[in-house]
Amino acid sequence: MTGHSTPPAEQGGSFAPLRQTVFAVLWGATVLGNTGSFMRDVASGWLVTDLSAAPAAVAMIQAAGTLPIFLLAIPAGVLSDILDRRKLLISVQLLLAAVSTTLMVLSHFQLLTIEALVGLTFIGGIGAALVAPVWQAVVPELVDRKDLKSAIALNSLGINIARAIGPAAGGLLLAAVGAAFTYGADVLSYVFVIAALVWWKRPAQDRDELSEHFAGAFRAGLRYARASRELHVVLLRAVIFFAFASAVWALLPLVARNLLNGTAGFYGVMLGAVGAGAICGAFLLPRLRQRLDSDGLLLLSVLVTAAVMTALFFAPPKWLAILLLLLLGSAWIVALTTLNGVAQSILPNWVRGRALAIYLTVFNGAMAAGSLIWGLVAEAIGVPQTLLVAAAALVIAGIVMHRFKLPRGEADLVPSNHWPEPLIAAPVEQDRGPVLILIEYRIDPAEREPFLHALNRFSHQRRRDGAYNWGITEDVADPAAIIEWFFVESWAEHLRQHKRVSHSDADLQSNVVRYHVGPGKPEVRHLLAASPSAHGRRYRDDVVTPGT
Repeated sequence: MTGHSTPPAEQGGSFAPLRQTVFAVLWGATVLGNTGSFMRDVASGWLVTDLSAAPAAVAMIQAAGTLPIFLLAIPAGVLSDILDRRKLLISVQLLLAAVSTTLMVLSHFQLLTIEALVGLTFIGGIGAALVAPVWQAVVPELVDRKDLKSAIALNSLGINIARAIGPAAGGLLLAAVGAAFTYGADVLSYVFVIAALVWWKRPAQDRDELSEHFAGAFRAGLRYARASRELHVVLLRAVIFFAFASAVWALLPLVARNLLNGTAGFYGVMLGAVGAGAICGAFLLPRLRQRLDSDGLLLLSVLVTAAVMTALFFAPPKWLAILLLLLLGSAWIVALTTLNGVAQSILPNWVRGRALAIYLTVFNGAMAAGSLIWGLVAEAIGVPQTLLVAAAALVIAGIVMHRFKLPRGEADLVPSNHWPEPLIAAPVEQDRGPVLILIEYRIDPAEREPFLHALNRFSHQRRRDGAYNWGITEDVADPAAIIEWFFVESWAEHLRQHKRVSHSDADLQSNVVRYHVGPGKPEVRHLLAASPSAHGRRYRDDVVTPGT
């Protein structure tokens, strides 16, 4: 089942997507909106140091912004697949505008407290959690297929442009005219984003007869993540890196204010330096990839990040601190791009949004937990010492984790569509289930062990694509007969399973089927849960599921 991949479309230039009006307008609006968000974050990060000098309070702002993404990224990924994405984006932008308006009013009347700031930051994090997967999901709708990779790269560039401009502008505006005007600038940015979304006339989407409902799609995404060993490696590496590296982000306001004796404007410049460093890192990344693989790039990011934290321990001059944060931004974008790129390369299209949402959950969960922990550590031993401890721990963890190699992501994940349609005697309601699938193989006893090994490898594909239980049985009266069985929750889910099998999965299946020595192909049977038609509703709880 090889050689079925379609040739890639000819690539346009790096800025070719900007020649497409809808993408250009929405891209510009998102850059402006992200710039306003970074301005808001600078104001909140600095105001909390006025309201409380406790490191835990400062770290709590970081945690309040990232914790909702940890909690809601997966549901948001599901919503982006089952709701109208344009309407969902507009609704969330209105919520975020309301948050910034409230912050502006409270700040203007000097009514802002730690509790209000943390609470509103948390609500803003909810909005960010809902909107992040949707923006990623709409990109293929805005550009031609040949420009998709360039559009994704432009999105990353746009975020880093906002990261370079927003914090510096926010810090300067905060120092010049105060927090209320800074929050007001963020509110104005949402006006432009909402106007662009209202202007965009999204084409009507065809209804998919096998479209998923929220609960089923949620379970399918979790099943895939639970069964994908390659994704497990990516998530483990991400947790370790972000948990230790979060120390510098959680404590950066205190580093700027207490260690370096900086002002709000200087804090904004520091964050702007991180964004500028990220842009430089994005341009350097293609050259680095020619010399280092994904594991090497991530280890390089670990070492550079740890070196920056160690240097900040010594309270360097302000000009040197800016240069250090340029390096930090470069290392950060290399790590983010490497981990995200590996995750993208191992995910099939049907589950990409949900699996990436799980990745975002892990990323933000590690950042939130790390921020809280390092804030408490800083209260106990001090900010400089915490940076040093975190740097040492990051280096040790990075070297240990280097042994767990990231997946290469070279499998062909394009659907193969090689499974024949199930034979049915009468139409089957799509929500009927569960479904028990039996595949009977006849195996030469001498090949039994290699066959079972190959079948166990293939079981991960069954579970990733929809099976919630799987096993192997043998016929005690006929040792050559081995039956593979698995359960799927509904008939519609099994039909989706047919559409999810990739060319890579087909190769694994071919390796299993080659051991079959019986006449013809292995026999496949589909069994549905049955109940008496007259009393099916009354005795539904008494039905025995086939195979149990």
